[in-house]
Amino acid sequence: MNIVLLGAPGAGKGTQAARLVSEEGLCHISTGDILRAAVKNETELGKKAKEYMDAGELVPDELIIDLMRERIQQPDTEKGVILDGFPRTTTQAVALDGMLNELGRPLDVAILIDVDPEVIVKRLSSRRMCRACGAIGTEADGASCKACGGEMYQRDDDNEKTVRNRLEVYEKSTSPLIDYYRGCELLVSIDGDRDPDEVYADVKAAL
Repeated sequence: MNIVLLGAPGAGKGTQAARLVSEEGLCHISTGDILRAAVKNETELGKKAKEYMDAGELVPDELIIDLMRERIQQPDTEKGVILDGFPRTTTQAVALDGMLNELGRPLDVAILIDVDPEVIVKRLSSRRMCRACGAIGTEADGASCKACGGEMYQRDDDNEKTVRNRLEVYEKSTSPLIDYYRGCELLVSIDGDRDPDEVYADVKAAL
């Protein structure tokens, strides 16, 4: 099964994807994780991507498409994939359709996790990440990671100004995907401003 998870940054796509991976054995491909790894490793793609990410802007289609084409063909994707953060534009969506059709593994469903923008601003501006293990927490959790004791910090792209810019970019560039997948009769919209268990129950029902 091949799934696209849609929704603004901070809508909870990663949380839902993790549960699907655990229960269904699918491969979770997060564009954000791949890009952050490239930035950390200071690859050529990472250096280019960092300029866009720090400004809260989308990484250009051609960089993302090349990266995802390589990733989707790796062996761990054979049971199916959950795409989180890709596609972000209709150009990427058309490229994805071509990739999957070439592999004989067409897309099954596009799930939209829908959350009010002001809720997302509050979520992301209070989000913290552990420098040591990558665990996600909130400002209320304090300066030390509950999992490993490492330092909790705020990512550059989680400050309020950048979050609002990311949401504006999302609205302009990514919202057309909703119409695209609705036109393909693949779109299922789910209210993401609820307890994660309730959201997940609806995600499972959509599958």
